[in-house]
Amino acid sequence: MGTRFSSRLSRAMLLLVAVATLTACGARSINQVLADPTRYANKDVKLQGQVVESYSVLGRGAYQIDDGTGRLWIVSSKGVPRNGARVQVKGKVRDGFNLGPGVSLPKGVESGMVLVASSHKAKD
Repeated sequence: MGTRFSSRLSRAMLLLVAVATLTACGARSINQVLADPTRYANKDVKLQGQVVESYSVLGRGAYQIDDGTGRLWIVSSKGVPRNGARVQVKGKVRDGFNLGPGVSLPKGVESGMVLVASSHKAKD
């Protein structure tokens, strides 16, 4: 009986860990990030939305996505999707980000919150 209980307990713990992992990996809404920026600051966040503006300079770029709850600028060193593309992006939320000396972000972003992308992919 002890072995059965141990086996069931192990399976239950594994299930709980799997559910917690999947919940933590789910995409957040832009509104959630903007409403509580300190909660997400410098943490990995996954967002999805439609690209509404994009700019590329010196192999780096910035694009703004809209998920229906708000808009957020994404800074990328791995390419910039075209306007109208639906994307899922993962990265760290940063406040007051800049690209470095001599490279300007689009107006309205210079001192605002952005997501620094570690990866992005097009959505169907």
